[in-house]
Amino acid sequence: MTQGYRPERVGDQIRAELSDLLAREVHDPGIGFITLTRVRVSPDLQVARVYYTTLGDARARKETARALQRATPFLRHQIGQRLRLRRVPVVEFVFDESVEGQDRIERIIQELHEAEAAAPQPDQPDANDRNRD
Repeated sequence: MTQGYRPERVGDQIRAELSDLLAREVHDPGIGFITLTRVRVSPDLQVARVYYTTLGDARARKETARALQRATPFLRHQIGQRLRLRRVPVVEFVFDESVEGQDRIERIIQELHEAEAAAPQPDQPDANDRNRD
């Protein structure tokens, strides 16, 4: 087992536990609908960056960030109890901008396909027209 594999494993465990905790234990209405996209744990297992996305506009995103900040001490304590790590990593929640960028790219591609389908096609001679000349 290599040293680089353990942070990934711990990150996967933290993500699973946080997902469960947010769904079942945290009852803050500010959190709303949240998806944890990934957890990056530092090689020394001291910091866990939790990337998330949420529905809503910028105001809803700020409210979710504040609610997660309020819940962080509780979540960290629960992770410590559930995973039995020697040192519980500091949990940092980060809004995942990459998902928003991917959605934007998909919308642009979809618009291009729709525009291409709606555009009139240039007249192309078919095989029968060429044979007559």
